[in-house]
Amino acid sequence: MTTQLPFENKTVLVTGSGRGIGRAIGLHFAQQGADVVINFFRNRQPAEDTAKEIRELGRKALVVKADVGNLDGITHLFDQVEAEFGGLDVFVHNAASGYNRPAMQQKPRGWDWTMNINARALLFAAQRAAPLMEKRGGGSIISITSPGADYVLPDYVVVGASKAALNALTRYLAVEFSEKNIVVNAVSPGVVETDALKHFDAMREDVNLIKKTAQATPAGRLVTPEEVAGVVAFLASPAAAMIRGQVITLDGGYLLQMKSRE
Repeated sequence: MTTQLPFENKTVLVTGSGRGIGRAIGLHFAQQGADVVINFFRNRQPAEDTAKEIRELGRKALVVKADVGNLDGITHLFDQVEAEFGGLDVFVHNAASGYNRPAMQQKPRGWDWTMNINARALLFAAQRAAPLMEKRGGGSIISITSPGADYVLPDYVVVGASKAALNALTRYLAVEFSEKNIVVNAVSPGVVETDALKHFDAMREDVNLIKKTAQATPAGRLVTPEEVAGVVAFLASPAAAMIRGQVITLDGGYLLQMKSRE
């Protein structure tokens, strides 16, 4: 007797999913039986590579180029999802960007860019996702946020503000969308050991961020993209139906010892 996979016959959209955390989330859902929409904005090849891996698992993969910081981009993305799949079960708002610099060096353009991609996109994407999920009887929306929403990180002022807005939106949407049987939450990873971080560490041996962060983490290592994906999938599962409007921290205990590092 064949056991049905948890997300078999489900459709999952992950923004910014060509690389890093987004890629891991897309692949994880595919491994659990879902068809996946891969979204990218600048670099197509990693998105196509991710889609290829998903198809090799026997799942459908749709690649859509769209800037979610632009309202027309959101419209295009969800039009493609609706045309291809007719509905949606899980929406993961992972795409993020920002200008890391001190407050006095921030510019209005950088503020708008960061807020639009990181925070505004969730609201207007959720407006499009909701009716597609209602066609399926409900669904889940999960955003990837950051500890910078609550803690002051170096040169993170605008990104931190956008993530704080993202967390607030998560709470408001969770309440309003409950009547639609749509569960809304967010995941806040600590420092995640992505290929980009490994490249940065290799280029800046004087910083050695991976080693220093691992030493300061009670778990003794960094979070992996696959672990983030696992938590996202859990929040999209029936087991998490009563978790609403929450920001789940995933950092190996790093923030628990913030005061001892001051």
